[in-house]
Amino acid sequence: MVASAFTSSAVTGVAKVARVASSCAVVFPLARIATVVIGGVVAVEAVPMVLSVMGFTATGITSSSIAAKMMSAAAIANGGGVAPGSLVAILQSLGATGLSGLTRFILGSTGSAIAAGIARFY
Repeated sequence: MVASAFTSSAVTGVAKVARVASSCAVVFPLARIATVVIGGVVAVEAVPMVLSVMGFTATGITSSSIAAKMMSAAAIANGGGVAPGSLVAILQSLGATGLSGLTRFILGSTGSAIAAGIARFY
């Protein structure tokens, strides 16, 4: 009798918890989750490709590219040299060495947040 009373009260308790949890749970559609994940992956993978296309490569700045034009403008503005810490210097550094783990994390988080914001409207 004691075992059946315990089992009955345990089942009733679990049923109550399940009822409360089901009314409080947030259910995300699989398509929205996929959109957020894809947004993060695209952001992380697109940046190195864009830098390469612009002309910021591991071997240096490609001639006749957007990067070369940016470098020329920066050099003219600074009297013949590219200033350390300038946009051109930072982009060339990223193009030459790649993205750090922290940079990948920040890009992935930003891409996921943007994708989540866009997915909210569809």
